[in-house]
Amino acid sequence: MIFLYLFYTFFMIGIFGFGGGYGMLSLIQGEVVHHWHWMTTGEFTDIVAISQMTPGPVGINSATYCGYTAVINAGYSMPMGILGSFTATFALVLPSFILMILIAKMFMRYMHTAPVQSIFEGLRPAVVGLLGAAALMLMTRDNFSSYAENPWQFCISIFLFAATFVGTMWMKINPIRMICYSAIAGLVLLY
Repeated sequence: MIFLYLFYTFFMIGIFGFGGGYGMLSLIQGEVVHHWHWMTTGEFTDIVAISQMTPGPVGINSATYCGYTAVINAGYSMPMGILGSFTATFALVLPSFILMILIAKMFMRYMHTAPVQSIFEGLRPAVVGLLGAAALMLMTRDNFSSYAENPWQFCISIFLFAATFVGTMWMKINPIRMICYSAIAGLVLLY
């Protein structure tokens, strides 16, 4: 039964997930963590981190890992977890695949018309909102701890967040390097 729910959930995310993978993260988290309770916020955060470090789109990678984790957490075996990965990934990609086949020809013909341009102008703020929601949803106690629980981890987390933001935004350091630097700093400072 979980496979049917996985398919439905990720199919709906695939339909309404505008803005690419980062825009989908808040939708995925809302479904797999808060609605279905297939995993904890900490597990989802780990999935996002792994999805960003592995090759491929972050939304598809997240769906793959979420499908596996949801099935494993439900008590199934590893082969069934792999089937869960496939189910979630396929369901996420299927709406885009169908939509692109159906509208590719029409879109190229009507791309420069006023109604189509108006639709895209209306979608842009929604995409920015989804990206902002994804960022805010990751700023949780699981990621940053709290000053009352563990002041050292909280301060290090805030420092790493600020250093990564400054490094990628203004110093133009490659994000992959910043991920590696943060991982090393976290290992040295928090272990």
